[in-house]
Amino acid sequence: MSGTNTPGEAAGSPTGTVWLRDQVCDGLRDRIITGRLKPGDRLVERDVAEEFGVSRVPVREAIRILLGEGFLQALSPRRIVVKQLSRLDVENLFDMREALEVLAVRRATERATDDQLRELETLLETARRATLSGRPERISRANTAFHHHIVDLSGNELLVTTLESLEGRLRWLFQQIDDPGPLWEEHRLLCAAITAADVEAAAGCALRHVRHYRDVALRLLFG
Repeated sequence: MSGTNTPGEAAGSPTGTVWLRDQVCDGLRDRIITGRLKPGDRLVERDVAEEFGVSRVPVREAIRILLGEGFLQALSPRRIVVKQLSRLDVENLFDMREALEVLAVRRATERATDDQLRELETLLETARRATLSGRPERISRANTAFHHHIVDLSGNELLVTTLESLEGRLRWLFQQIDDPGPLWEEHRLLCAAITAADVEAAAGCALRHVRHYRDVALRLLFG
């Protein structure tokens, strides 16, 4: 299987190599976020290449990206493992989320159109059904979509890009937090404030929401 290459890779096409790298990167990231790869699990280039049916080149590049994103840790040049989040890692993530997401909510409340607000309510309902399903991966994806739409409503492309770089690590973090009911209720209150065009109420909901989940994450992960 490891000798099977796509046409783009076999031809040495830069485009083909980038596509393969992204496929491996997305696949590994998803395995980490959903818990199929756990903190401390080792990644071996040869094994990953065989699993994805590619050469080691895109695997090596994918691993480099995931090291930069904070999903992996190099214990030595030849020993790459899934990173165990430290307390400081979690606190830093929430510091960034608090600063950026409250701003995103303010701008979204000021700028959202009626059609965009209806879409937000649809995503909230999807999150409600996901919460009732009790399936962590489904809950995580639905709540991520809800937050992502709010950031899009801000109309600030720089803000969107910055928060996108944190999204995977936040999803990974929330997969480990078993508290979906209160999470949905806080989203309901946030959606209501945005729909009512009450900027201060929406910003307050967002701030309380982030700080609540900072406390939950630190308690559940570190005691």
